[in-house]
Amino acid sequence: MAVGGIAVGDLVAQHGTPSFIIDETHFRSRARLFVNSFTEAFGAVGTDVDVYYAGKSFLSVAVAKWALEEGLRLDTCTGGEMAVAERAGVSGAAMGLHGNNKSEAELTRAIRYGVGRIVADSLGEIEQIAELALAEGRGESNPVPVMVRVTTGIHAGGHEFISTAREDQKFGLSLAGGQALEALELVLKFPQLHLLGAHAHIGSQIQDSTAFELNARKMLELRAELEKSAGYVMPELDLGGGYGIAYVPEDQPIDIPALAVTLANTMKQVADELGTTIPRISIEPGRSIVGPTTVTLYTVGTIKNVTTDEGIVRTYVSVDGGMSDNIRPALYGAVYTARLANRDGDEQAVLARIVGKHCESGDIVINDVALPADVRRGDVIAVAATGAYGRSMASNYNNILKPPVIAVKDGESRVIVRRETEDDLLALDLG
Repeated sequence: MAVGGIAVGDLVAQHGTPSFIIDETHFRSRARLFVNSFTEAFGAVGTDVDVYYAGKSFLSVAVAKWALEEGLRLDTCTGGEMAVAERAGVSGAAMGLHGNNKSEAELTRAIRYGVGRIVADSLGEIEQIAELALAEGRGESNPVPVMVRVTTGIHAGGHEFISTAREDQKFGLSLAGGQALEALELVLKFPQLHLLGAHAHIGSQIQDSTAFELNARKMLELRAELEKSAGYVMPELDLGGGYGIAYVPEDQPIDIPALAVTLANTMKQVADELGTTIPRISIEPGRSIVGPTTVTLYTVGTIKNVTTDEGIVRTYVSVDGGMSDNIRPALYGAVYTARLANRDGDEQAVLARIVGKHCESGDIVINDVALPADVRRGDVIAVAATGAYGRSMASNYNNILKPPVIAVKDGESRVIVRRETEDDLLALDLG
């Protein structure tokens, strides 16, 4: 197996395992796919689109630069993500900040850096932003651009933990309960704030366009309702992200060009029904850009055969990482696939379970996967589609060292996030 023109064996010899291997060319091509597809589709109905890369999925200085160079803006949700973006040279105008519990320091930083949008998540936060804006000398001539996060009541996503637009959860202001409209009207009361628009993110790993269409309709209806109540037409709507990818062969990733056309046509249809214009649109893909671009390489250690209660023999294949570099299977049952990557294996396959090295029985990377019957200690296993929420959610459980991120392109590799060392761990421990 090769990634970016480099044999896996050579990558392992140079960089060790576990390692995240990200294909720069693939990342850039997926970024362009979103920009081109949505720009063309929404241009056809008379409006513009901004594509924000959702940094929460995976963010490093190099990746932020790639996104910027391919015409994307950057969505952040913490001071740390803003710091990475600033280091990468992302301007304030090309950056957004959201989150349900932004600190005063984070809000002040965003205002001072001149971020293009702060997505307010509560009525109290709108008032806080207004106070901080005044303290930073912002007024009617240079207001802080604000969006309001809305929960549209649409339940979508692969798991309850990643479905983010139902009413009973921590994000946003309820559309059904009238809080969303109240929040939008509140922003308009402060001359030091500019109401840019409304924001809705309905979930993650969504593989059916229907939920996105419903969300777009609800957002346009809210915009029309505000125009009726306050006489203000919001210039922009952010439709969020959540576009599904393929983790295993039977998954069907969402068709991005087709989705763009569907959403654009839906927006035009609803706008015509409401007798209004189509606003500028923004979207926030993260997983759907970086997820498929990366594989995690592990080295096989202990192998043992276990007979289940049903009499099935399962081969447990232990690797040198696990839930510290991919918490998603343990957190909400995410599924992946893997292959023997360093050599050709036996044509006969065995039912295997790939497990990590942590002190948890739930430390399972892949529950069931077919591997060659002759898999052995020292082999290299490649797990596909680990670019999103692997390294970004990594931990030091058992004081394990976080893996590096290695960028590959045209037969060359370079470290863009280095492997942690024991010195890094001990530097934080003051004894």
